[in-house]
Amino acid sequence: MSKKILGALFGAGLAAMALSTGAFAADQKLAEFHVEMNGGCDSCHKDGSPSADGEYEFEQCQGCHGGLADMDAVHKPHDGMLKCADCHAPHDMNVGQRPTCEACHDDGRTPEKILGK
Repeated sequence: MSKKILGALFGAGLAAMALSTGAFAADQKLAEFHVEMNGGCDSCHKDGSPSADGEYEFEQCQGCHGGLADMDAVHKPHDGMLKCADCHAPHDMNVGQRPTCEACHDDGRTPEKILGK
């Protein structure tokens, strides 16, 4: 009986991994993914329209993902200097796509090097 339960749990785990956001949204823009997940442009933009300075959208990012100071070593040094969309261009980047450091830094750094991966 316990083998059946373990088998069912394993199968459920595989199904969950197959249906994860990375599995089905890889060719989808970040903005499209957020619209579908949260119900429209209002999930990121006040009244569905971009703000002039991006501050409102930055607050929305932090509301779900946390502040830069609370994140990993790639994000912490940018706290107080950048907004999420400065690197994670939501209307241009696909889900799962990682920004590169070379847009601003020319010393060969990468997120993987910073995180020691």
